[in-house]
Amino acid sequence: EVQLVESGGGFVQPGGSLRLSCVAEGGTFDDYAMAWVRQSPGKGLQWVSAISFNGGDQYYAESMKGRFTISRDNAKNTVYLQMNSLKPEDTAVYYCNGMQSWGQGTQVTVSS
Repeated sequence: EVQLVESGGGFVQPGGSLRLSCVAEGGTFDDYAMAWVRQSPGKGLQWVSAISFNGGDQYYAESMKGRFTISRDNAKNTVYLQMNSLKPEDTAVYYCNGMQSWGQGTQVTVSS
């Protein structure tokens, strides 16, 4: 059974940065593409970013391009999401998704 464990969320002012991490426990991490998905208060799930199994390809939702960077370290079974120039509308619970599993989510709050 695969478990995905996110960390790195928190409270940040507009314009600030956070780096989210997601560690995969179990399974063969480097066989799978991974993604980040978020859910803002009162809204549905929104796809944020994805990365191919070897990290060679990255994909972003339009509103995240230029601000967010996804990466992975297969030796550490970890995928990251570096978030810069954060905006209040980035406030959400961020979920790691992949390996047919979901993490528990980590809260990101952007507010002055």
